[in-house]
Amino acid sequence: MNYSNALLLDSLDNVAVALIDLKPGEEVQIGTEKIQLIDFIPAKHKFSLQDLKAGNDIFMYGTIVAEVTQKIKKGAALTLMNIQHKTSNYQLPIASSLKKEINTDAWKEKTFLGYHRSDGQVGTANYWLVLPLVFCENTNIKLLQEAFENALGFGVPNPYEQQINQLLAGNEEATLVAKQAPATLRQHLFPNVDGIRFLTHTLGCGGTRDDASSLCGLLAGYIHHPNVAGATVLSLGCQNAQVALLQEKLAALGCKKPVFICEQQQEGTTHALLSKAVVKTMEGLKLANEYERKPAPLNKLVVGLECGGSDGFSGISANPTLGYVSDQIVALGGTAILAEFPELCGAEQDLLNRCQTKEMAKRFIQLMETYHASARRVGSGFDKNPSPGNIKDGLLTDGIKSCGAAKKGGTSPISDVLDYPEYIKNSGLNLLCTPGNDVESTTALAGSGANLILFTTGLGTPTGNPISPVIKVSSNSSLSQRMPDIIDFNAGTIISGEDSLHSAGEKLMELLVEVASGTIQTKADLNRNFDFIPWKRGVSL
Repeated sequence: MNYSNALLLDSLDNVAVALIDLKPGEEVQIGTEKIQLIDFIPAKHKFSLQDLKAGNDIFMYGTIVAEVTQKIKKGAALTLMNIQHKTSNYQLPIASSLKKEINTDAWKEKTFLGYHRSDGQVGTANYWLVLPLVFCENTNIKLLQEAFENALGFGVPNPYEQQINQLLAGNEEATLVAKQAPATLRQHLFPNVDGIRFLTHTLGCGGTRDDASSLCGLLAGYIHHPNVAGATVLSLGCQNAQVALLQEKLAALGCKKPVFICEQQQEGTTHALLSKAVVKTMEGLKLANEYERKPAPLNKLVVGLECGGSDGFSGISANPTLGYVSDQIVALGGTAILAEFPELCGAEQDLLNRCQTKEMAKRFIQLMETYHASARRVGSGFDKNPSPGNIKDGLLTDGIKSCGAAKKGGTSPISDVLDYPEYIKNSGLNLLCTPGNDVESTTALAGSGANLILFTTGLGTPTGNPISPVIKVSSNSSLSQRMPDIIDFNAGTIISGEDSLHSAGEKLMELLVEVASGTIQTKADLNRNFDFIPWKRGVSL
């Protein structure tokens, strides 16, 4: 393999990936063979290692990721004109794959500073939640947010306010001036509280009863989450997502945290509702402040695995780095959650082979096929998952994208298969049925108990989460340099040869522990990218 200009990912592959822009006529060394290029091959794109004709399969990562639609000469570029989506057939495994030995010597005795909850979970942050059961309460949630953030200093001054004021004053060249947060009452009154998180959404009524049940299951997961001390819940009263339904979901999780219910149709006036919510939230902040960070073993980490704005390097650098970390966490006795089912299309057999029981494998197949069928019913399918940005940067088919995306799950055995919005029950590697949509998926990962989320991107995305720190990992160094305000870790050093997968993975583990301990804030948290979109069960790729 020549890492300087092109890469063969697997010995079974009949295409290679350009690591830099390659010119027509240029010779590329792949193993012992030299390939003369016919076309210009942009970095991240693929070229053929042999003459191919229509109907031939394209192999990457050792599996089928596309089908040839018209003749491709050796050394020619793969494009949307000459290939289309195709993946391998899959079947139930005869026996699960053997567990690979993972060396965790460097991390066995390590700890992080977390918030220990009475149910045994450990948080990487300590928040009080304020959330609505129905969209009718969104305005009231925003009123509470403004009041608490202004009064206690939980918010951050908006740097654009000064720029607008300068423009209004006639300064046509007004520039953005960063404003520092003033000393806040929070620092004196609630030093152990990392913030109040205010959620809004568009659900709770008007949809199906299943929609209401899923929403309450998700909100229960957020309240039960180890990073949350308790919650203030606003309800209108007449909506599908009833208080009793939320309480039923909380009871099923065994959640005993303080949850204060404020229902508008019972309280009467808006003033009465919000006054009660203010009093109860202040009570909650005092309770949350009783928690302090204390050492916890790394097996208390629950790491969500996500990718968004992916490029042709994501499956080579950033996603395998997450796979390395996932394997370490699982081997230490912790938990990792791999989601985004439309982006596992083509990687099914490897995942099925790793399911610890046949029942898990059957459930994975059932969830995948039910999801895919629902997409086909409206004239779509998993093959429509790649976005224009994905395609432009080398992910031409969902098979190519998915087989790279699945690398986030490493090589560990699969200990459970969850449907949205189920909460984790087993440590180890879990599969969680979610869309590929960045925010819907990260919302679901946190709702299932992820107390940290690792998020890879090749194109750049500001996605964050209200309660779970999101560590953004770039697949290429150019992105890290161009968008340093949203990238926490650069895995592009693997492409340049500065790092091996092992060294990059170890560095990411170090950052993970620092973020879990609260000593480093993620860029998403600093930028207040608190994105929350529940999945209304349907076609979202």
